[in-house]
Parts: sequence; C-alpha cells; structure tokens
Amino acid sequence: MAEPVATPAPAPGVVATAIPARLDRLPWSPFHTLVVVALGVTWILDGLEVTLAGSVSGALKDSPVLRFSNTEVGMAGAAYLAGAVIGALFFGWLTDRLGRKKLFTVTLLVYLAATAATAFSWNFWSFIVFRFFTGMGIGGEYTAINSTIQELVPARVRGWVDLVINGSFWVGAALGAVGAIILLDPAVIDPELGWRLAFFIGSALGLIILVLRQWIPESPRWLIGHGRTQEAEAIVAAIEARAGIRHDPQESLPLTHLRPRAVTPLREVFHVLFVVHRPRALVGLALMVAQAFFYNAIFFTYALILTDFYQVPSQSIGWFILPFAAGNFLGPLILGRLFDTVGRRTMIAVTYALSGLLLTGTGYLFWRDLLTAQQLTLCWSVVFFFASAAASSAYLTVSETFPVEMRALAIAAFYAVGTGVGGVAGPWLFGFLIDTGSRGSVFGGYLFGAVLMLAVAAIAARFAIRAERQPLESIARPLNAAD
Repeated sequence: MAEPVATPAPAPGVVATAIPARLDRLPWSPFHTLVVVALGVTWILDGLEVTLAGSVSGALKDSPVLRFSNTEVGMAGAAYLAGAVIGALFFGWLTDRLGRKKLFTVTLLVYLAATAATAFSWNFWSFIVFRFFTGMGIGGEYTAINSTIQELVPARVRGWVDLVINGSFWVGAALGAVGAIILLDPAVIDPELGWRLAFFIGSALGLIILVLRQWIPESPRWLIGHGRTQEAEAIVAAIEARAGIRHDPQESLPLTHLRPRAVTPLREVFHVLFVVHRPRALVGLALMVAQAFFYNAIFFTYALILTDFYQVPSQSIGWFILPFAAGNFLGPLILGRLFDTVGRRTMIAVTYALSGLLLTGTGYLFWRDLLTAQQLTLCWSVVFFFASAAASSAYLTVSETFPVEMRALAIAAFYAVGTGVGGVAGPWLFGFLIDTGSRGSVFGGYLFGAVLMLAVAAIAARFAIRAERQPLESIARPLNAAD
C-alpha cells in the first residue's frame, strides 16, 4: 500500500497521495493545540456531566420535587449511559458517511440542548429523558472526536495525546465538583435551585467550544477516501503553512494508493469486524467492557458510598471528588508518553493489572472498615491514577486499529457494547449493593471489577496490537486501498 514516490502512474480511478505521510511528519504546532482544546473538551463535558450527576445525587434525594431513591439515582446514571450507547451507534454511522466535522457540530448541539433541559426536570421520568438525550450527544461526540483526533495528530505522539485528551474527563470532573460545592451550599443558594443551575455549567462551556470548532477542518484522511483530494490538499497545505513547512511535490514521501468511494457498505464493515480483524475486535471488546464496568460502577455511586457509609453531607461531596479527579488526570498525563515509547501492549497490560490489584486492596480495607472517608479518597486517587490510563488506552486501541472508512462506527460499536454491558449494569448493580447497607456486599462488587481488569490485562499482554509510532494506514489497511 505505501510505496516510494518514484512509482509508475496510478491506474485509472486510483488516487496516489502523500497526505497521510505529510500529516504524520508535521511538528507540533498551534493547529494541533487548537485540535486538542476544541475537540478534547468532549471528555471535559462528559466528566462535568458525570460528576454533577454524582455530586447532586444527595440533592436529588432531598428534593421536594424529585425525591429520588438510591435505586433511582442509579437508574438516572444508567439512562445517561444508555443514551450514550445509542448516540454513539447512530452518530458514529453518520460520521463515517457524512464526515467528521458535520457530526462533531451536530452532537455538541444535541448535548447543549439536553443538558440545559435537565435543569427544568419536574419528575423522575422527565429527568431520565433529558439525561438520556444528554448521553446521546456525548456518545456521538466520542465517535466523531476520537476519529478526528486520530487522523490529525502525528503518529509519534498519537498515544500520549489520545490518553491526555481522554484523561481530561477529570478536568471536567473537577469543574463539576467545584460547581457542586458552590451551588449545593445552603448558605449560598437554595439546594433545589442549586442542582438545577449546576446543569447549565456544561451548556455555557459548550457554547464557547462551539465557536472554537469552526476553525477545525474536515479530516483530510476522510476526504481523500471519498475522492475529495483537492479539498484535502488545501487543508494539509494550510496546516503545513501554520507549522512553517512548505511541501515539495518532488519530496520522497510514502504514497497511499486508494480507490475513492462515497459509501462503505455495512456488510463490508461487519466482515472486517467479525472476520478479517476478529482478534482485534475481541481485544477491543474486552478492554472496553472491563474499563466501563470498573469506572462507571465505582464513580457513579461514589457519592452514595460517602453519604451512606460515612455520613458525608451531599454539599461536601465535591471536596472528595477533587483529589480523586487529580489522580485520574495525572495518570494519563504522566504515563501517556510510555504508551508511545515502551509500547501499547506492555503499558495496557500493566495499567489494567495494577488497577485490579489496587482495587482489591482498597475494597478489602473498606470492607473491614479500616478507612476514613479521607483515606478512602486517597486510596481511590492511587487506584485511578492507573485505571484512568488503562481506560483511556481502551479508546486509543479501538480508534487506531481499524480502517479509516469504519473508524467512527468501530469506536461506536465497542463503546456501545462495552458501556451497555459494563457501564449500564455497573451503576445499577452497585446502587443495589449499597442499598443493602452491607460493606461485604459492596466489596463483592469491587472484587468482580478487579477480576475483570486482571483477566483483560492477561489478554492485552498476549494479543494487543503494537501500534506505537505507526501510521494509521500501516496499522489497518484502508478498505478502499488499491493493490
């Protein structure tokens, strides 16, 4: 597929382009920083939404209008994740057909409208519906944004950038925690009004990002695959100019040969997933299911643990989330470069294994009632320092190991199955276990999550793809590649 520039003229209907190689050889520039800020905010918004939902759970239970039970709090979290699953699948399919740029605008608008509407919830079912559509917007964002970032960031730093962006979820978590501290303080504002105002934080942030995204171009890799080579050339030339590089047409760069087409049939996508790249699909599925259960089961019910077992007031939950969020963000930030140097396979296996082992130890100490609320938070910060890098590496794996024509839909499929199995079931299960009032029952749930992570660590150590510093076209041959 990739050949030196000195090759015979391509056959009729075949495009020979150096655009992928030109994108990968670029130095880091202000353009890449803009991409990270304008697109990476998706995870900040998700972190904000999840944290607000967890932080205001006490206020929702005390609300004279809503009066949620612990089970209903868990169901609200499950509704958000269910929406994310459906949104990922629907918008992921559209992203591969219509382009990255159109969809990361549409999905942000869906999110903005739904999260603002949540503030006006009048009963349990209205809250559930609005949270469902908020999740749809975020799920769609994941597919469009992950695809775009993978296709614009140079190969040599792709792993670190992807992990840091995914880890920025916890910047949003910190913002949500601070917002909850202020808006749920009875001395500052009526908590019934405070939890409603909290959901406007995401809308305000989203409006700013909507403006920034107008400067992000369509993915040149998507454009050349759809026969829009001139548009792709113009975009890459503009990016090179901003980086101070002038492309010489005579320069010897690897060429990618493609037969452009408007649509990739779904039957071909399914054939690649279930036949051609079945081992990759199974690895991606295992990574996503384990991390989704691990993360969502624990974090969606974290506030309930603090309020039910440690009698922490709901308005103080945000103070406990801040150090927790710090550990989660620092993990990908510090460990991320090792995924590009030590390698994907080793680092995925190590982070998953350490997450499982540390969860077991923390769960045991919680079961034996040997930790204060502050000590438990410190333990969680250490556990999720590694778990955050592990979870981010799952998204990295499924977004870089499948061909460009089906990248968004592949991300959506694994996110949907992983979140559907691990994410929706996890919060519901732990909400039920917490309602029992038994530390032993909760510890049993922790052990189940730990076993999942350790099993997947073994799978990754044997089967994960060594994709570090490799062009996307080398990792996964485009479906419309010309032999």
